Amino acid sequence: MKIKTKKKSYDKVAAMPKEKARKPQKPGWIFRKLLQTLSWFDLKATKFSYKTYGMEKLGKKEPCLILMNHSSFIDLKIAETIMKSRPMNIVCTSDGFIGKNWLMRNLGCIPTNKFVTDVRLVKDMVYAIRDLKCSVLMYPEASYSFDGTATPLPESLGKCLKLLKAPVVMIKTYGAFSRDPLYNNLQLRKVKVSADVTYLLSPEEIKQKSADELNEILKEAFTFDNFKWQQDNKIKIDEPFRADGLNRVLYKCPVCGDESSMTGKGTKLRCGKCGKEYELTEYGFLEATEGETEYSHIPDWYAWERECVRKEIIDGTYRLDTDVDICMMVDTKCIYKVGSGRLTHTPEGFRLTGCDGKLEYSQKPSASYGLYADYYWYEIGDVICIGDNDVLYYCFPKCERDVVAKTRLAAEEMYKLSRERKN
Repeated sequence: MKIKTKKKSYDKVAAMPKEKARKPQKPGWIFRKLLQTLSWFDLKATKFSYKTYGMEKLGKKEPCLILMNHSSFIDLKIAETIMKSRPMNIVCTSDGFIGKNWLMRNLGCIPTNKFVTDVRLVKDMVYAIRDLKCSVLMYPEASYSFDGTATPLPESLGKCLKLLKAPVVMIKTYGAFSRDPLYNNLQLRKVKVSADVTYLLSPEEIKQKSADELNEILKEAFTFDNFKWQQDNKIKIDEPFRADGLNRVLYKCPVCGDESSMTGKGTKLRCGKCGKEYELTEYGFLEATEGETEYSHIPDWYAWERECVRKEIIDGTYRLDTDVDICMMVDTKCIYKVGSGRLTHTPEGFRLTGCDGKLEYSQKPSASYGLYADYYWYEIGDVICIGDNDVLYYCFPKCERDVVAKTRLAAEEMYKLSRERKN
């Protein structure tokens, strides 16, 4: 999927008025039917099936909050198919509205900027449930998983549940990540996809529990490991490109420690500096072609990288400093290409400068619990996105190293450390 872009000077983009906020609208029946029809083809190809647990507790016309783990582009098609009998407003990233605002509104979509404090979003969700009598679909992780395990949830989620006062339904998918992992450049694998649909919380239970208790329930519900699921269920993935781009996730060699020489191609992952090579097997394990296998499980390797990043932050040695191409989003007409600049990330936070000295933006580590980072974003390139409710800056690193995953890990760990210091 591509996105509409346009070259424009930073001065002109910075001076553009911000679009006025609009209330959500009830999704039109014909648009719901169209989305369900288009979803049918992809789901048929994956032999999609699902099981329900406790869903008899939910009234046929009772609006609910639907929470779903975020694995790949097929997620929305799954949710729309499962919940086809219910009108549903969909919380989605604001850049999804670019060039198709009218369509997205008629589909019932509610825009929000990822990892930015958005009071308006909660108001829109309350309005959708109470006034429009619609259910609300939300992906609380906000970003796709890099390593197939859960990403952090916002601490405000428990409070949000108490404000909505609606039953909570959980959709957890199996196979969606394995079919289309983000690192693999949109190359689809032949994997069956299924889902569990669970009535998670009633309004009465939400009322009785504290926000912290609700957050613990949600954290448990959003605990998963897609590679372990593949291994335990002996799901065979024999596509010859299954390791393409795996270096985006496993960027640091566990043997020599180099962060600029990992290459994932075909079925192999190799360090160009020390020569250590691994094969990604048909069942999701990593096996060294020679010698010891340091990490046979991809999430374990990724967890080790996280520990390394955290140590760098604590030691004061962590630093990202790279030239970037810069795009901006200030409205839903298009993404504006405003020039180039430099992005730095240190324990003090992000700093973006550029556009002939006209652009300067800083963001503290405490600003967000996560980072909007993506691979092959709208088929443009790997991206790091920072910003606020007024403007988003999409930064495309020009360096040859894989810096996106490390930067996201660093942003998450810096936020945790800032919270620890505050507490």
